[in-house]
Amino acid sequence: MDTPNDQHNPDIELVNIELTILAPAHNEEDNIDLLIEEIEAAISPLNIAYEFILVNDGSTDTTESKTLAHQSTRPWVRCLSMTNTPKNSGHGQSAAFHAGFRAANGRLIATLDADLQNDPADLPAMLKLLESSNADFVQGDRSKVRNQGDSTIRLFGSWVGRKFRLLILGDTITDTGCSLRIMKKEIALGLPLEFKGAHRFIPATARHMGYTVVEIPVNHRNRHAGTPKYGMGITKRALPGLIDLFAIRWMRSRRRPVTSTEHTTQHATTITTKPAQPEPTENQIA
Repeated sequence: MDTPNDQHNPDIELVNIELTILAPAHNEEDNIDLLIEEIEAAISPLNIAYEFILVNDGSTDTTESKTLAHQSTRPWVRCLSMTNTPKNSGHGQSAAFHAGFRAANGRLIATLDADLQNDPADLPAMLKLLESSNADFVQGDRSKVRNQGDSTIRLFGSWVGRKFRLLILGDTITDTGCSLRIMKKEIALGLPLEFKGAHRFIPATARHMGYTVVEIPVNHRNRHAGTPKYGMGITKRALPGLIDLFAIRWMRSRRRPVTSTEHTTQHATTITTKPAQPEPTENQIA
């Protein structure tokens, strides 16, 4: 039975879940089985309660059914499907992350791509760094690994992108395009991910919200199967990315604190929901 995205699956034990691993996916049927196996191999030895949420973003293949097939032997596997998606397409990573973060039960949330380019084996070291550095957010950095295989044009494009992010947003994150990251759930819930492309600025936004973000070198692998889902050309990535930079800067300048505290008078009474006890009967008194 399907459950709304603002409700938890009653079949899942919600006691003290420490970590939610979250992966958006669009037509990744050939990667699902190995992804789940690698997550299990990486996290099970840690002896913590965890769950994995696959966010099916408008897939037209067997991504959803392959994920659900694991639930009979791995109750920690969950599948969340985006609704009202465009025909033969999805809403994009930002929307998928937004939905997945609100379905997550973990105190911490880890994200990664479903195409196996991110390595789940990096997650234990990231968790250790989060604790040892007393940080709120750990961001993966693939630059040392990727620089060895990327073309000169791609390396130059990445350098230009970092310079623009630094100039416009003051963003010093080395590899903001890496989806492998771990953060406290409160950060995830505060990110403005209803907007397309906002996921590219997750670590920078977390810092602007006042949280401590640290970086760690991580592995990067070639896509295991399937085809890339995002455009690489200047008109499909660079120019929209530049526009997004200015949009994020404008949104950031409009951010206002939303915390509050309640004040009461000395004569305020506490309202309880405990039902009143019935008056004892004569027989009970006797």
